[in-house]
Amino acid sequence: MGEYRIPDQLKQFVTDNTIVVRSPGRINLIGEHTDYNNGFVLPAAIDKAVYVTIEQVSGTKLFLHSVDFNETVEIELNAIKPVPGHWSTYILGVVDQFLQKGKQIGGFKLSIYGDVPLGAGLSSSAAVECAVAFALNELLNARFSRKELALMAQAAEHTYAGVKCGIMDQFASLFGKKDHVIRLDCRSLEYEYFPLELGEYVIVLFDTMVKHSLASSEYNIRRSQCEEGVMLIGQNYSSVHSLRDATIEMVNECIGEFETAHRRCKYVVEEIDRLQKGCKDLERGDLKAFGQKMYATHEGLSKDYEVSCKELDYLVEYVKQYHMVIGARMMGGGFGGCTINIIKKDLVEELVNDLTVAYLKNMGKELKHYMVNIEDGTSIIN
Repeated sequence: MGEYRIPDQLKQFVTDNTIVVRSPGRINLIGEHTDYNNGFVLPAAIDKAVYVTIEQVSGTKLFLHSVDFNETVEIELNAIKPVPGHWSTYILGVVDQFLQKGKQIGGFKLSIYGDVPLGAGLSSSAAVECAVAFALNELLNARFSRKELALMAQAAEHTYAGVKCGIMDQFASLFGKKDHVIRLDCRSLEYEYFPLELGEYVIVLFDTMVKHSLASSEYNIRRSQCEEGVMLIGQNYSSVHSLRDATIEMVNECIGEFETAHRRCKYVVEEIDRLQKGCKDLERGDLKAFGQKMYATHEGLSKDYEVSCKELDYLVEYVKQYHMVIGARMMGGGFGGCTINIIKKDLVEELVNDLTVAYLKNMGKELKHYMVNIEDGTSIIN
């Protein structure tokens, strides 16, 4: 079943009746904070993943085991409910989605292990939800499509984890394709693959080691600022229902006097346009032009959308002095997490060494880095 292997950590849980599923984390190359504005995103699945083993048992009890936390949870199917802050809540949320769709579920044993770094903005929670959804779909022969599973995994995050996330993370995890990015239309859920031919370059993530403490409250504020902008534009242009429908001229004309809302909406409209042009760069194989757009995205996120932080800005500014880094930006909701960088292979070791020293000296924190490859989406490996 492909080149993916069962991790050693899970082999003890595998019998002849066990289904094993791998579901990857994701990166997003460009298109940040565009998803809830009905725009486009450009994610890809990566070679860091969550693995789930599942098999039926008699009765109606669920036996859930986390290798990473070395913990087992036993729960009756009719007693499942959210367990805020606990790893099992992501699994139970998916089980709940299958029940809501009228699927008969019996008892099962499930074990889970992952190597997606937690808190780095690589969407470990979506990888868990998609792995469990895909495994249950197979176990029950439920025949949900990948798109249906993505929407169920998203709903599980909304209802059980209490995070009103967009669809990008779950979609990227399920629909990933090796050496390709996915241009996902967040309004229609139509998607198209574009080749990401890295050649002599690699993707490296630098982890600020700053947690997103502001992200959820500021996220809601940004959403309402964008909605306010849409309302103002809509008074003059009735065809505009989201920033996806707006042009930069409309933004300047209708929101110009509202300085903060203007900057927020300007960034989103420019980013949606930047992503479309970036896809043309990839079709032409012009990685350097694409990288310049990543730098421009960071500038917009930092200055106009104001979701960066000093650590993210420092990391992006630092790599600009190396011409072998052709693109870099903050990735994710903001206020922490990682920067994503496209770097020439020969430079990686030198840059990591230099930056680790500089980051500790100037920001007072240890720097982590992750090399990622673009891989296929969720699949059965046993």
